[in-house]
Amino acid sequence: MSQAPESIEAPSPAPANENRRGFLFAAGSTLMAIGGVLVAAPIIGAAVAPGLLPEKDQWISLGAAANWMPGTTVLVKFLNPGGAPDDGITRENACYVRCIEAGKFQVFAVNCAHLGCPVEWFAQSRLFMCPCHGGVYYEDGSRASGPPPRGLFEFSWRIQDGTLEIFSGRLPGLQEGT
Repeated sequence: MSQAPESIEAPSPAPANENRRGFLFAAGSTLMAIGGVLVAAPIIGAAVAPGLLPEKDQWISLGAAANWMPGTTVLVKFLNPGGAPDDGITRENACYVRCIEAGKFQVFAVNCAHLGCPVEWFAQSRLFMCPCHGGVYYEDGSRASGPPPRGLFEFSWRIQDGTLEIFSGRLPGLQEGT
């Protein structure tokens, strides 16, 4: 007895449930991919952008070097070169310029080396004092008393064509240089 070969049936059309399942899988996968890109883009941008941006550190003019009288310390305001015009008042920075003698200066950041509060210059006592925790600095910026671990941070300075300039580069953080 010979058996008849089994017939191969043509595939039947997929049921409606499988078509819907495939569509939902594709739609869900697409939405997940879009969400992943939306989440990853800012993270990648924040990691890569600093290396692509031009350097913001530069020399900033504080005025004619002859404007400062020897033996004086003056608060000077300047604009942060790394800021944008719409930064408003937060773009303003300040420093103390101490004229030791004609052509010789010290330029201090206004921030206390303890927690960054702005220090004030008291000409009568020739001291910088921090109102936050009582930090005191001598007129040369060195630590006199209180909690600051070190003296005031100093800007690099130069005289270029008769103008006193400071380098607006990054100052050390509060925990650096202790």
